[in-house]
Amino acid sequence: MTRPGPRGAQPRDGVHDDGSRDDGSRDDGSRDSCQQIDLRLVPVAVALWAGALLGLGMSLRAALMICAATALGLVPLCRGRRRRVRAVAGLAVLCLTAGVVVGASRAASVRDGPVAMLAEQHAHVQVDAVVVDDPRLRGSTSGGDEAGPDRPYVLTRLRIDEMSGRGSTYRLRTPVFAVSSDLSWVDLRPGQRLRVSGGLSPADGGDVAAFFRVRGDPELVGRPGLVARMTEPVREGLRGAVAVVPGAHRALIPGMVVGDESMMDSELREAMRVTGLTHLTAVSGTHVGIVLLAVLGVARLVGLRGYVLPVVALVSLIGFVLLVRPAPSVLRAAVMGSVAVAGVLLAGRRRAVPALAAAVSVLVLVDPWLARSLGFALSVSATAGIVILVPVWERSMAWLPRPLALAVTVPVAAQLACTPVLLAAFGQFSVASVPANLLVAPAVAPAMVLGLAAAVVSPLWAMAASVLAWLAGIPAWWIARVATWLASQPGAEFSWPEGASGALIGVAMALAGMAVMPLVLRRPKLSVATAVVLVVVLLRAFPTPGWPPPGWIIAVCDVGQGDAIVLRAGERSAVVVDAGPDALAMRRCLDSLRIVDVPVLVLTHFHADHVNGVPGVLAGRAVGTAMVSALGEPAANARQVSRWLAEAEVPVHTPGVGERWRVGESIRFEVLWPRRVIVSAESDANNASVVIAAQVSGVEILLTGDVEPLAQQAILAAEPDLSTRIIKVAHHGSRHQDERFLAGLGAELALIGVGDNTHGHPSDDVLDAFRAAGIEVRRTDLHGTFAVVLTPDHTLATVTERR
Repeated sequence: MTRPGPRGAQPRDGVHDDGSRDDGSRDDGSRDSCQQIDLRLVPVAVALWAGALLGLGMSLRAALMICAATALGLVPLCRGRRRRVRAVAGLAVLCLTAGVVVGASRAASVRDGPVAMLAEQHAHVQVDAVVVDDPRLRGSTSGGDEAGPDRPYVLTRLRIDEMSGRGSTYRLRTPVFAVSSDLSWVDLRPGQRLRVSGGLSPADGGDVAAFFRVRGDPELVGRPGLVARMTEPVREGLRGAVAVVPGAHRALIPGMVVGDESMMDSELREAMRVTGLTHLTAVSGTHVGIVLLAVLGVARLVGLRGYVLPVVALVSLIGFVLLVRPAPSVLRAAVMGSVAVAGVLLAGRRRAVPALAAAVSVLVLVDPWLARSLGFALSVSATAGIVILVPVWERSMAWLPRPLALAVTVPVAAQLACTPVLLAAFGQFSVASVPANLLVAPAVAPAMVLGLAAAVVSPLWAMAASVLAWLAGIPAWWIARVATWLASQPGAEFSWPEGASGALIGVAMALAGMAVMPLVLRRPKLSVATAVVLVVVLLRAFPTPGWPPPGWIIAVCDVGQGDAIVLRAGERSAVVVDAGPDALAMRRCLDSLRIVDVPVLVLTHFHADHVNGVPGVLAGRAVGTAMVSALGEPAANARQVSRWLAEAEVPVHTPGVGERWRVGESIRFEVLWPRRVIVSAESDANNASVVIAAQVSGVEILLTGDVEPLAQQAILAAEPDLSTRIIKVAHHGSRHQDERFLAGLGAELALIGVGDNTHGHPSDDVLDAFRAAGIEVRRTDLHGTFAVVLTPDHTLATVTERR
């Protein structure tokens, strides 16, 4: 028998404390991937999460009643025979109860206090409050409907400390969302105390007691908080440094470094969403992981070892959190990122899963509102997928070097784990997400590290910061290019059922993926074949069966809340009337219709929901002439459209009433409006819309832009014999319609371009009028992108694109 040596004298199984083996190789954690995962804390985390979720929706009294019932229910459990079952069941029940109590007590302080009470009365109050988080600009700075709620506003989270209203004064600490049309509110910083008056309105759930609609200018009391004063010069210096970076991708650098998205335009933001790259600009666990890895790498290079490394990592993590603002989402990202890094590189999944469960438990107890947070659910899901699946999948890909195997398995595991949550919440499945994350992975760390260095240096040496920012712009350019190109592909994302059915589909897909992926990744040829199939689906190299349908004459693109109409002029040629609010959606629609030539682009007026998608029309297509409204309002939109068209060398034409155009062999149209600019209480820009009466393959179509009743009546007065078979309903089905113009033109089919909106479009009154007149209605929010076809017997039928 061999006697064991002293503790630490010999390596166990040939593996030393630093991970090296006797043969010179390294233990990369693959042995840990074979060990049983420690799941003992998982029921605790799940029970606390579920309890907090339940508690947030009930009163404190109901929560206390649940506690009493739980105490009685634990009695029979304690008498059970199996000690382990008793312990696990009892602990889960206690954690569920604790979550309910914590959630109910936190919700009660928000839901049942004086702020919520006065909000129900829509009271006018004066408050002393503190800015909690950076203000956010919402809406469109270029405007949607000029007089509508799409105008820009600032949303600011405040904590009310004192409130006076309805003859009483209250001292409290209650969160609200302040809504202000004064864009100067964007300049407020966390910790700033202010005194302001306004009206309260109910918040309808959530972690705030009310919406506070500000009236008048705030009276600033003191300076912003210490953290904001310390970090704002760094953040402002970074925004100034990136000015040397040419192109829209400069906006990615502040977003990736400190989560500042204020410089990003809507097109890039949408591309990042479609490709699953929003985590790069939202201070996610990815940021934390990169910061920790970069700091630990530098620390090792300078010779730091042992217990000094965790101290350096902790100090760096605290500094990073302060720089990007210690908001709940940032703290959550710090915890999740630290767990993910430890799980993949240090501890292995056996110890990482308990760490994740403990982190979830602590976070939910500290902030039970996280139980309702979609971001929290996605963060936990992604982290769980990484720490559980990556070690096994990386081991399966032994035929690749470890860095490449990690580059493949990390985004795939995260996307697979998040699929049930994404389908339940959005009803969208992104095919582009995995390849996008794979392609940008090499560029993320350089962009973020160089950008962070630029931010740190900027208060001290502006020129050096500009150089670092310019260097960061190179990988940022690659990330932006990948996002915009992949997002524009016709197979970038697919629609699925939302809610419970979507969640069930997602769970089934996730389980199937977990079972199949190790088998696929183990075989190089099968892995390559799977990647090829993914690319084919993404690019839609094979056309969608039945789309576009033969004999189509007009297509209505689903671009959200906006208009985008396509009139077929010939093979791969079309007249496009309006481009919607989303360039990516517009581009995908035209690509799916196989349109490469646009002889005429008609922009009925310059509201964002009709023109912001112009780059999607220009991308990869020849555009002959752009026909635009005579009224260049909103002015900022008109200037932007002019720049886009000038860069593409597209001539611009302002049409006159009575102009007749012929395009190809199948389209003829006449301009009916505007005869004059109508100045009234209605929207001037809407009433200046270009209205055309078209014939496509002999079918009469009336395209109305957003004209409102005064313009509609003027058109009818000038064209008393006007009739049509198809009418594009003005202003997305708004209730502001002239009755004869709406349903008295003999139309058989009404087309409505509409998406999620707060305007009430389309109006029930409008839909009722169509039903009463026997007019069939097709709308994009219900039917998606669809085309109208002329059947052999000259009747009209609609065909929906199946995605």
